[in-house]
Amino acid sequence: MKIIGIGDSVVDIYQDRNEMFPGGNALNVAVLAKQSGAETAAFIGIVGTDVEGDHILDSLTKNLVDTSHVRRAVGESGKAYVDLNVDGDRIFVKSNKGGVQAKLKLNLAADDYEYIKSFDLVHTSLYSHLDEELPLLKQYLPISYDFSNHFTNELLEKVCPHIQFAFISGSDFTEVELEELFLKIHGLGTPFIIITRGSKGVVMSHNNKSYQQGIEEANVIDTLGAGDSFIAGFLTNYFNAVPIEESLKAAAQIAARTCEVNGAFGHGKQLTF
Repeated sequence: MKIIGIGDSVVDIYQDRNEMFPGGNALNVAVLAKQSGAETAAFIGIVGTDVEGDHILDSLTKNLVDTSHVRRAVGESGKAYVDLNVDGDRIFVKSNKGGVQAKLKLNLAADDYEYIKSFDLVHTSLYSHLDEELPLLKQYLPISYDFSNHFTNELLEKVCPHIQFAFISGSDFTEVELEELFLKIHGLGTPFIIITRGSKGVVMSHNNKSYQQGIEEANVIDTLGAGDSFIAGFLTNYFNAVPIEESLKAAAQIAARTCEVNGAFGHGKQLTF
């Protein structure tokens, strides 16, 4: 399985530890897929010309994620300042709104598309501002998309006709709301819908067949990145020909292990002033 994450990257700055960790949905999925058994993983995005950008690229290289198509732009990398509560859940305090990547659009050129065609799957998210590229991307390979919990009906209608995998955070949805969401997204053309529900586990619908997966036991110290690791674990296993039920189980186990490390996949670095 060969996967490429395109779009958002960030450093999560833990204020209580004075430490930064690489992150961002598209970046995390690429790294965690590689850790979960993907043959090849790569990331395309924009990082700043600062020490945070250096750390992002260094962490990708150390995790054997190809960075040959990453852009560096003068300015700050994306930064999110976080704290953890007593349960290990992340609390976002503030951010720099994506830094330089929010000011510059990631324009995919002809050589990018030639490179992308060598993969089996592309993963992106609503934070990656790549929606205009989806109609062209889908001509080359399947697309996985993370809507988080901030999506709108307008976004669903724009994105879902072009993607195969829709991931959503929905711990507060009722059973009726879940069913309505499944019907809507399937109706827009997306065959796989996976909704993570925190401690309630995961519900999935594939062509109107439902699946459920509970959470796995973990010694939780930090839940940041758990959803991204579930995405990476499911996609990697499924594309490696593992049946859906077993792929969901493996993804839950991978997410549990992520909760046992700081950051989405470790690689913390002390901040210096």
